[in-house]
Amino acid sequence: MPPVAKAPTHSKVIIIGSGPAGHTAAVYLARANLKPVMFEGMMANGFAPGGQLTTTTDVENYPGFPEGIMGGEMMDKFREQSVRFGTEIHTETIGKVDLTSQPFKLWREGEEDNEQPTDTANSVIIATGASAKRMNLPGEETYWQAGISACAVCDGAVPIFRNKPLAVVGGGDSAAEEAVYLTKYASHVYVLVRRDKLRASKVMANRLSNHPKVTILYNTVPVECKGDGKLLQSLELQDTVTKETRSMDVNGLFYAIGHVPATALFKGQLNLDEDGYIKTIPGSTETNLPGVFAAGDVQDKKYRQAVTSAGTGCMAALDSERWLEEHFPDQH
Repeated sequence: MPPVAKAPTHSKVIIIGSGPAGHTAAVYLARANLKPVMFEGMMANGFAPGGQLTTTTDVENYPGFPEGIMGGEMMDKFREQSVRFGTEIHTETIGKVDLTSQPFKLWREGEEDNEQPTDTANSVIIATGASAKRMNLPGEETYWQAGISACAVCDGAVPIFRNKPLAVVGGGDSAAEEAVYLTKYASHVYVLVRRDKLRASKVMANRLSNHPKVTILYNTVPVECKGDGKLLQSLELQDTVTKETRSMDVNGLFYAIGHVPATALFKGQLNLDEDGYIKTIPGSTETNLPGVFAAGDVQDKKYRQAVTSAGTGCMAALDSERWLEEHFPDQH
């Protein structure tokens, strides 16, 4: 006899993702006695459970931690709080979803080929995040968070960057914004632009070009990161036209070449914008599918901060709770 397919596990609400957005949603839902189930992912999108913050060192701009806190430690605390109030957490990744009908169907990674889903839910909160594009240069792994970062707002004020020469890679608005922001701390900021002109808007391009502490190096890309084994000290640069290389002393390298939202799972079911971020109804976390909500960096390409992610996680929990109350009152 063929094995009997195991019936799916049903939950009122499932949270996919485990960063500040996912855990804040979990805390609110658990305290509302909705028994949320979270799939925190196992190296989903390249991150350990806890998301992007697990790859950062000191977090100094999250309220309540006057001395700062390590990113990984902070996410451990978020997780403890979720568990304390009764969130059921699975260290597994969701590999497939069907959000076209109720109840929503989810398949855990490795089970995608089965006809029967592993899990079902009446409401789903998507908090799968986004990841900064990296260049994967020689030396990058050694000096990641030891001179190399993908967030000037998060890391620019760290002591290792103060009054030191810094470099920003990118030619768009976010690169221009990050470079101008870093001038508050750096002795000088070099903007490395692959092409012979900036992609940034005229206003941002002018602000950058006219800033006394900024030098724009056109037709220039970094090809190697060098240091003493502990901290970044210089970059090997290449001219994209002549292919000549030279060394430049810098103590910081900031990537501003874009982010990739973790939304491949939802393509064709949820409305995504041109960059792949989930579209939400302004002022809410509602998606185009009733009962499906999105929070954190997966739907935010502008702010991308732990505290704003936590805020939208709270919104998603409240939106989901109200929606469940309205549509499944007998289960509430």
